[in-house]
Amino acid sequence: MFRIPSLSSDVFVINSDAPSSPSVTLRLPEGGGGTHAQGWGFGLYPEDKQSVAINKDPAARQTQVSVETIADRSNFRSTVFFGKVLGSSKGYGYTEAQPFARSFAGRDWMFMHNGDLDRIELEKLHHRKTAFLEPLGRTDSELAFCNLLSLIYENRARKISDLSPELLHSWFQRFDRLGSADMMLTDGDSVLCFHGSQSPKHLFYRRLQPPHYQDLYECEAMKIVLNDPRDTYRTALMIATSPLSDDIWTPLQPGQMIIAGRGKIMIDSACDNYLPADRTPVNAGGAHTYERKIFQSLMKTEREQSRILNAKAITETPDGKPLSYRLYEVSHATRYEYGEPVEHSTHLFRLQPIDDTIQEVIETRMTLSSPAEEIQFEDVFGNQSVHCTVNAPYQELKLEATSRVKVYATPPDDHGLSRRRTSFPLIWMPWQRQMMTPYLLPPELPESQLIELTEYAMSFVDRNDSHLLQTIEDINLSIYRDYKYVPGVTSLNTTPFEVYTSRQGVCQDFANLFICLARLLSIPARYRMGYIYTGESYENKIQSDASHAWAEVYLPYVGWRGFDPTNGCAAGQDHIRVACGRNYRDATPTSGTIYKGGGRSETLTADVKVINIKS
Repeated sequence: MFRIPSLSSDVFVINSDAPSSPSVTLRLPEGGGGTHAQGWGFGLYPEDKQSVAINKDPAARQTQVSVETIADRSNFRSTVFFGKVLGSSKGYGYTEAQPFARSFAGRDWMFMHNGDLDRIELEKLHHRKTAFLEPLGRTDSELAFCNLLSLIYENRARKISDLSPELLHSWFQRFDRLGSADMMLTDGDSVLCFHGSQSPKHLFYRRLQPPHYQDLYECEAMKIVLNDPRDTYRTALMIATSPLSDDIWTPLQPGQMIIAGRGKIMIDSACDNYLPADRTPVNAGGAHTYERKIFQSLMKTEREQSRILNAKAITETPDGKPLSYRLYEVSHATRYEYGEPVEHSTHLFRLQPIDDTIQEVIETRMTLSSPAEEIQFEDVFGNQSVHCTVNAPYQELKLEATSRVKVYATPPDDHGLSRRRTSFPLIWMPWQRQMMTPYLLPPELPESQLIELTEYAMSFVDRNDSHLLQTIEDINLSIYRDYKYVPGVTSLNTTPFEVYTSRQGVCQDFANLFICLARLLSIPARYRMGYIYTGESYENKIQSDASHAWAEVYLPYVGWRGFDPTNGCAAGQDHIRVACGRNYRDATPTSGTIYKGGGRSETLTADVKVINIKS
């Protein structure tokens, strides 16, 4: 039986969060093949459609190929790129050259294999598969590709995300037992990469994030330049047989499988329960993150005979796990100092925690160091507010507010109910949209910036297969993982786009960016101000000495639910809610206007302490 010999090859994969146009040059060994020719192949999904375009030459005589000059440059934009540089070959035809492509389930699939499998054993695995998934060429690589598609067909799946990671991993482990099995598979949306335990070469990956300080990535076999002005803010995952820069590249371990989507690793077999590395449980300042399936519905037990409408009265989950409240004491002290006496000023304070079905205010009090006319009222957002007018001169103004608050635990939401929508697009009734309009309008930014942010937001939808909750979780965790908490680099006027481009800020900035992305996806979102419990030793000191900010989204037939992108977690019992609004200005804890006096200098200091009295 004819067998194509194993070749020494180099491969690379690029997966970006939105369509991009890298400049790719493939370098073939000069004179390395003797009388044999060199080979190369390159594939992409033009304009990010579901049909693939592949250029390849199994018998190239030149030593350098600029791939983007071969394709129509106007269509050379994609979120997925596959490339392979082969060593010298003999008897290699177009049908044997990689990448391979095959139409299946209404989309084109693309596959690369770097290695050599036992074809006889491979045919035994594939001999009973469907006739329309037979290889055109004679390589073990294409036969493995057809076998994978037949397994996908047998499991009635139409894309990679329809299959469990455990099942996919088992298929590639089976190939691994037949020889060297470095394999890359994509359906145009997800990209799967498996590194075999018998592979002659390594595989490395690196995630590229803006702001980009480097455009050129190269090794002996290839050069990739990411300098298209349209791709300034792209995030991309690159996989290659050799590191393409002097930066830190992560090697794949033998037998490891990763699945990426829109520039991010979504599944990693090296992590527990096949979760990606950035979904490992963290305790950021005492705010415990949710696992990937936190919103998965609980099974109802036979003990559940009646409905309890008051959430404070629910003491256990449907499966019998106990629920209890936490009692906090919150103190918020603010001091203003001025160079000259202030003769007349007004102030607005929002410092009283809200009292509702899951949060109970036991007591609250506020003192002001200067006499003032006080008006206590509920503002249009339902925030308990105090308006003060101070006419007595002062050079120092002290404000102290203390509260005792119970925060009740609640069971996870049941999202299995039919009217609780779990996927995009979200459809709002006219009256719902009218009421939610303030929470659906993104900030007024230049059109070009909103288009860029919309593409960024849609990358989360695409890589989560339009699943609503997973998309929200992904946005929340990505801001936590990809953006740096840096005090002092932003101001109240910093826009979400500026946070997106700089990838740094504070809790207010991260909340604003989260809100902007949610609204661009037609998810109502609002700004939430409050406090966060950071543990007895104040591990997260930066966020414990001031008020905290996060975002809340409105989910159909569920209600408002909080997400904290600063800590990468869902808002829970560590979060004490105080005020909400469309943005920071609607929910700021303290604000005011000086009408007379004060001079040119003002010093503001704030001190916040949250003590857990009872858990």
